[in-house]
Amino acid sequence: MRVSLLVIGRPRHAGLADAIRDYETRAARYWPLDVIEVKEEPGRGLSGDVVREREGERLAERIPGDTVLVACDPGGVVMESDAFARWLQDQRDGARSVAFVIGGAHGLGTAVRQRANRRLSLAPWTLPHEVARLVLSEQLYRAGTIMRGEPYHK
Repeated sequence: MRVSLLVIGRPRHAGLADAIRDYETRAARYWPLDVIEVKEEPGRGLSGDVVREREGERLAERIPGDTVLVACDPGGVVMESDAFARWLQDQRDGARSVAFVIGGAHGLGTAVRQRANRRLSLAPWTLPHEVARLVLSEQLYRAGTIMRGEPYHK
């Protein structure tokens, strides 16, 4: 099983970028992890809808084939960490790869939403997409520690 993270752009704040890199490195100890950063659409003079759709098309082009696609979306399913770990284990046991997609500042485009097998809410709040990436990478790491019975998850 491979885990892919498809995201818009790179984190702009150095401290946030360091934290993301740290958790992605930790998560990669448990899951073969591919991070795919897709170019952010310059928003000058464009509506949020146009930006969202263009970024969504770029993301859709990069989705690995034969994968369970999870759209990170505020309207998605809410899972506690233990349930998320069990779900990932089920995917691993079924030899299915998983791709998580996080949209940009304007959310996920239609092209990605329509292809998603599942929608996952990372929080009840609206998160900046860089923070959503940090939350997801931390939860992937946490899921690995839960599955191995390691002490990180309390």
